[in-house]
Amino acid sequence: MHVIAFGQTVGQSWTQIADLAIAFGLSALIGLERELKQKAAGIRTYTVVGVGTALFVLVSKYGFTDVINGSTVRLDPSRVAAQIVSGLGFIGGGIIFVKRDVVRGLTTAASIWMTAAIAAVAAADLPILAVAGAVAYFAAILILPACSRLAARALGADRPALQITYVDRRGLLREILETITQTGFVVANLSTTYHRPTDQAVTLHLLLDGRGNLDTMMTIVSEIEGVLSVTSGAEPED
Repeated sequence: MHVIAFGQTVGQSWTQIADLAIAFGLSALIGLERELKQKAAGIRTYTVVGVGTALFVLVSKYGFTDVINGSTVRLDPSRVAAQIVSGLGFIGGGIIFVKRDVVRGLTTAASIWMTAAIAAVAAADLPILAVAGAVAYFAAILILPACSRLAARALGADRPALQITYVDRRGLLREILETITQTGFVVANLSTTYHRPTDQAVTLHLLLDGRGNLDTMMTIVSEIEGVLSVTSGAEPED
């Protein structure tokens, strides 16, 4: 009896891990497409959210069989998991903020949500699945960004594009370019678009090389007095 039960547990765990792996792969592919287009949320955020969602579904599906007696349910602890999912949204919303078109905190919010999912799975007596979720998290955070850079280089999309709108006739161009180079980037191409004379604004279009942190650089540039907006990618954010 114990051998059969153990075999069933192992088989069930591998099924869960296979489902988790599928969620990991598909979420990473979507995140890679977003990252190649220089969107605010990239491969790390999409993968962590996708895996966290899969964990919550799996814990709801497999985690509460010990309270089911035939067709009778002695209590419904899945309601607790549902409240965790919605409750963590308030914490995530408090972490994410936008400053001059630069979005910050998306990956941190997703990581908190993912941690809650792993803890819920562990508490539901699914330790193998909890460990697999933690491994998937570290793979998404530490390994996937390097894979994304390799894919971008192979596709020729590894040069981030940047649009910076600033107030004209204040000598800001030199300061903006110096800030960009000090954060590890090199300007590969530069062009400007002058707005109507009444706007007194210029949009700087940049194509960058280098290995700096794009989000950090955009935040620093956005804090320069006279800079009106900083956006990445050739397309507007959607």
